Amino acid sequence: MEIVAKLQKQFMDFISALYREGFLDDQFLQLQKLQDESNPDFVFEVVSLFFEDSEKLINNLAAALQQQVVDFKQVDSHVHQFKGSSSSIGAQRVKNACMAFKTFCEEKNIEGWV
Repeated sequence: MEIVAKLQKQFMDFISALYREGFLDDQFLQLQKLQDESNPDFVFEVVSLFFEDSEKLINNLAAALQQQVVDFKQVDSHVHQFKGSSSSIGAQRVKNACMAFKTFCEEKNIEGWV
Protein backbone atom coordinates (compact mmCIF):
# COMPACT_ATOMS: atom_id res chain seq x y z
CA MET A 1 0.00 0.00 0.00
CA GLU A 2 1.47 3.34 -0.96
CA ILE A 3 2.02 5.95 1.74
CA VAL A 4 -0.75 8.34 0.57
CA ALA A 5 -3.36 5.57 0.50
CA LYS A 6 -2.24 4.39 3.93
CA LEU A 7 -2.49 7.90 5.38
CA GLN A 8 -5.93 8.40 3.80
CA LYS A 9 -7.13 5.14 5.37
CA GLN A 10 -5.77 6.18 8.78
CA PHE A 11 -7.51 9.53 8.44
CA MET A 12 -10.83 7.91 7.53
CA ASP A 13 -10.49 5.46 10.43
CA PHE A 14 -9.82 8.38 12.77
CA ILE A 15 -12.86 10.31 11.50
CA SER A 16 -15.03 7.19 11.91
CA ALA A 17 -13.83 6.80 15.50
CA LEU A 18 -14.69 10.45 16.21
CA TYR A 19 -18.25 9.80 14.96
CA ARG A 20 -18.63 6.60 16.98
CA GLU A 21 -17.41 8.32 20.14
CA GLY A 22 -19.76 11.28 19.68
CA PHE A 23 -17.13 13.94 19.02
CA LEU A 24 -18.52 14.70 15.54
CA ASP A 25 -22.01 14.73 14.07
CA ASP A 26 -23.55 14.92 10.59
CA GLN A 27 -22.72 18.61 10.24
CA PHE A 28 -19.08 17.59 9.77
CA LEU A 29 -20.18 15.38 6.84
CA GLN A 30 -21.91 18.39 5.31
CA LEU A 31 -18.73 20.38 5.73
CA GLN A 32 -16.73 17.66 3.97
CA LYS A 33 -19.18 17.70 1.05
CA LEU A 34 -18.32 21.36 0.43
CA GLN A 35 -14.69 20.46 -0.26
CA ASP A 36 -13.74 19.81 -3.88
CA GLU A 37 -10.81 20.05 -6.29
CA SER A 38 -11.13 23.83 -6.51
CA ASN A 39 -10.73 24.10 -2.72
CA PRO A 40 -8.97 20.94 -1.50
CA ASP A 41 -8.05 22.43 1.89
CA PHE A 42 -11.53 23.70 2.75
CA VAL A 43 -12.17 21.43 5.76
CA PHE A 44 -8.67 22.00 7.11
CA GLU A 45 -9.09 25.77 6.82
CA VAL A 46 -12.53 25.79 8.49
CA VAL A 47 -11.40 23.54 11.33
CA SER A 48 -8.24 25.62 11.80
CA LEU A 49 -10.35 28.79 12.08
CA PHE A 50 -12.60 27.00 14.57
CA PHE A 51 -9.60 26.19 16.77
CA GLU A 52 -8.25 29.75 16.55
CA ASP A 53 -11.65 31.23 17.43
CA SER A 54 -12.15 28.63 20.17
CA GLU A 55 -8.91 29.62 21.85
CA LYS A 56 -10.02 33.27 21.91
CA LEU A 57 -13.50 32.39 23.18
CA ILE A 58 -12.14 30.14 25.93
CA ASN A 59 -9.69 32.84 27.03
CA ASN A 60 -12.49 35.43 27.08
CA LEU A 61 -14.72 33.03 28.97
CA ALA A 62 -12.02 32.28 31.53
CA ALA A 63 -11.40 35.99 32.06
CA ALA A 64 -15.12 36.65 32.54
CA LEU A 65 -15.40 33.83 35.06
CA GLN A 66 -12.44 35.10 37.07
CA GLN A 67 -14.08 38.43 37.83
CA GLN A 68 -15.10 39.04 41.44
CA VAL A 69 -18.62 39.74 40.21
CA VAL A 70 -19.41 37.46 37.29
CA ASP A 71 -21.32 39.13 34.44
CA PHE A 72 -23.60 36.24 33.51
CA LYS A 73 -24.77 37.97 30.31
CA GLN A 74 -21.18 38.26 29.11
CA VAL A 75 -20.43 34.63 30.02
CA ASP A 76 -23.62 33.51 28.27
CA SER A 77 -22.62 35.48 25.18
CA HIS A 78 -19.22 33.75 24.99
CA VAL A 79 -20.80 30.33 25.53
CA HIS A 80 -23.45 31.08 22.89
CA GLN A 81 -20.74 32.00 20.35
CA PHE A 82 -18.79 28.84 21.19
CA LYS A 83 -21.91 26.70 20.84
CA GLY A 84 -22.68 28.23 17.46
CA SER A 85 -19.22 27.76 16.04
CA SER A 86 -18.98 24.18 17.33
CA SER A 87 -22.39 23.38 15.84
CA SER A 88 -21.36 24.78 12.47
CA ILE A 89 -18.45 22.36 12.11
CA GLY A 90 -20.11 19.35 13.73
CA ALA A 91 -18.19 19.35 17.02
CA GLN A 92 -20.98 17.51 18.85
CA ARG A 93 -19.36 17.10 22.27
CA VAL A 94 -18.28 20.73 22.41
CA LYS A 95 -21.80 21.83 21.47
CA ASN A 96 -23.28 19.58 24.18
CA ALA A 97 -20.87 20.95 26.79
CA CYS A 98 -21.84 24.49 25.80
CA MET A 99 -25.53 23.67 26.18
CA ALA A 100 -24.92 22.37 29.70
CA PHE A 101 -22.79 25.41 30.49
CA LYS A 102 -25.56 27.74 29.27
CA THR A 103 -27.92 26.08 31.75
CA PHE A 104 -25.51 26.79 34.60
CA CYS A 105 -25.22 30.35 33.37
CA GLU A 106 -28.99 30.82 33.21
CA GLU A 107 -29.22 29.51 36.77
CA LYS A 108 -26.24 31.70 37.80
CA ASN A 109 -24.77 28.50 39.21
CA ILE A 110 -21.03 29.12 39.51
CA GLU A 111 -20.49 25.81 41.33
CA GLY A 112 -21.88 23.92 38.32
CA TRP A 113 -19.04 25.23 36.14
CA VAL A 114 -16.25 23.86 38.27
